[in-house]
Amino acid sequence: MDISTTQTESLNKQEHQQKADKKSIKISRKTAIIIAVIIAVGTLIYVYKGLFIAATVNGSPISRLAIIQELEKASGKNLLDSLIIEKLVQNEAKAKKIIVSNDEINGEIKRIEDQIAAQGATLDAALAAQGMSMEDLKKQIIFQKEVEKLVADKINVTDEEVAQYIKDNAILIPEGQEETTNAQIKDELRNQKLSTEANALIATLKSQAKIRYFVNY
Repeated sequence: MDISTTQTESLNKQEHQQKADKKSIKISRKTAIIIAVIIAVGTLIYVYKGLFIAATVNGSPISRLAIIQELEKASGKNLLDSLIIEKLVQNEAKAKKIIVSNDEINGEIKRIEDQIAAQGATLDAALAAQGMSMEDLKKQIIFQKEVEKLVADKINVTDEEVAQYIKDNAILIPEGQEETTNAQIKDELRNQKLSTEANALIATLKSQAKIRYFVNY
């Protein structure tokens, strides 16, 4: 074997070795990336485990998905219907350019606080007992005010209606309590009208809307 042949074989071996080394490096980098991703995902799951796991019992996890599934079985239909109604009212209020101001929201919160305080309790305690936050209360107030404004022209109560109610129900008003009693009756009649008109509004909005269900409860 001559020298040139030996040199050629040596160069070929070196070239093959270099290719093998490069392939090994590539595999190592790929493996390192996979390991890094696994570690990152594992860390996120641990840090934010409350997003996936509600509790553990002797080390056995109860997933939040399991809770959601049970809640959907129990009240999924009612909750979905409530959210649909809320969306319909929001859209109608927006179309009619109805806005609920912060002053209106705060005024209603103050009224509720005063009522609860008169019973010897606090608003925070009442919300906690209902599993609600202040934001939940504000959303409820906004929804209520939007409905009231949408049917405002249909819930006025006249003095004649109050007088007729007193007559029909044979209500005896103590002397000096006429104004207070009339105001109470007017509020009661207004609330009755509000309930009736709100139900009618929601029924109309539902009938006019295109609602597609992707989940059947």
